[in-house]
Amino acid sequence: MSPAPESSPLAACMAQRAEQHGAQRAITFRGDERQPEQALAYDAAQFWSRVERVTAHLQARWQVQPGDRLAWLGLNHELQLVTLFACARLGAVFMPLNYRLALPELQHMLADAQPRLLVHDSLHAPVVAHLQRPEQACTHAHALVETPAPRGWPLPQVTGEAPVLWVYTSGTSGQPKGALHTQNNLLANARASQAAHGFVAGDSVLSTLPLFHVGGLCIQTLPALLAGVPVVLHARFDAGAWLGEVQSSQVSLSLLVPATLRAVLDHPDWPTAPLASLRGVMTGSSTIPHAYLQAFHNRGIPVGQIYGTTETGPVSIVLPLDRAMDKVGCAGWPQPEAQVALRDAQGQDVAQGQTGEVWLRAPNVMRGYWQADGAAGVGLQDGWFGTGDLGQQDPDACMRIVGRSKDMIISGGENIYPAEIENLLATLAGVAECAVIGLPNERWGEVPVAVLVRSPDAAGQGLQEEAVMRHLQSQIARFKWPRRVVWLPSLPKSALGKVQKPALQALLSGENP
Repeated sequence: MSPAPESSPLAACMAQRAEQHGAQRAITFRGDERQPEQALAYDAAQFWSRVERVTAHLQARWQVQPGDRLAWLGLNHELQLVTLFACARLGAVFMPLNYRLALPELQHMLADAQPRLLVHDSLHAPVVAHLQRPEQACTHAHALVETPAPRGWPLPQVTGEAPVLWVYTSGTSGQPKGALHTQNNLLANARASQAAHGFVAGDSVLSTLPLFHVGGLCIQTLPALLAGVPVVLHARFDAGAWLGEVQSSQVSLSLLVPATLRAVLDHPDWPTAPLASLRGVMTGSSTIPHAYLQAFHNRGIPVGQIYGTTETGPVSIVLPLDRAMDKVGCAGWPQPEAQVALRDAQGQDVAQGQTGEVWLRAPNVMRGYWQADGAAGVGLQDGWFGTGDLGQQDPDACMRIVGRSKDMIISGGENIYPAEIENLLATLAGVAECAVIGLPNERWGEVPVAVLVRSPDAAGQGLQEEAVMRHLQSQIARFKWPRRVVWLPSLPKSALGKVQKPALQALLSGENP
């Protein structure tokens, strides 16, 4: 008797690949904690067999049901992708956690999401020990596959509208929000990515960015798997390992953010490393220094761009590789299934050539932010998502991102929301007023800078930068720490009392933090 067809549309794509092209390479993984020097390679049939085994363990041992959340805390691992497909088969929701976050941030997310199971690697076991509550089930990632799987467990019926990916992103309020993507969202995003890259026979993808971001997971890695393009996955990014892998595996595509572009360019092997196999690199997440792009272009490697957000899949606007060198610094054009609008503060479309906030509507835009009552569409307006970024369109409809209507800071590819840091600074004795702004930085794109006004009492007059940093360091991730603390007698404000951050940026822009 042949097995019942997969009802999960996401899993069905991978199952079909395993059935029709089972001997083709699916993924090669470097960095397993038990075999750090060995590359683990799986063809499509082997990869799918691991999906089936993890599915059965999740059902039998952990009683994972449709709608349950499964959190993952660890470095990149092929089992992350295996577990994502297992969750899809069960109608469960995969929730990769940012391992760079501080304990209070992770605790907030677990309390908010209430996952059925927290999966972790050995490196993050000490963190999990602090996070674990009596009712929180936890397991090591290898436990999902290291014993034979029970048989005979029926699968639930799962539709394309079932949420399957939950990724936290911060809002301007400073509180993290869980963006929910359905199986149809991920399939639509895969179509957008496949169109953006123009995958061809012989392509392979080198994936080194964190899979807890939609960038690392959904721009190339998952779409390549679904398209039958082999993926080489590293546990974490290392510039030397990236250069070496391009040479040894002859990969044709990869994804880098500004900080990793810079790390590759700064590596001593960059000038002589053989990179002829690369037909292109994609980048995104923030404004890219033109010097980085030109350095790759000078070696004949086009650097295309993917514009989007956690909420939009993220593949929304694309600068394809064949236009990368004549549209340097542009975001590109909408992916085939996306609608893009530029709107003013009143929500009206702006005239051609004018600046407006970028709004997006597409089948890969999230279902909405998580709400305990299950309401869908929270964070959207009639299916449209307002990005907070300001854009302009060239006469040929090519989009340029020129700034942000929100004061979010993007540092090394990581989103930093000043309100979150400001909320913590306001609880420190001796701080009368505070503001956090982003200032340009050659390596990271931007870095956060804290601007403080001391209170007139003894606590304020004795407050020093070291105490400020100690206050923050135990509560937020390292990449959010201000690179400088600036003391002012007062903050510039509007007539309504709102801090004028552009004035602060202008005041401090002459300094290099």
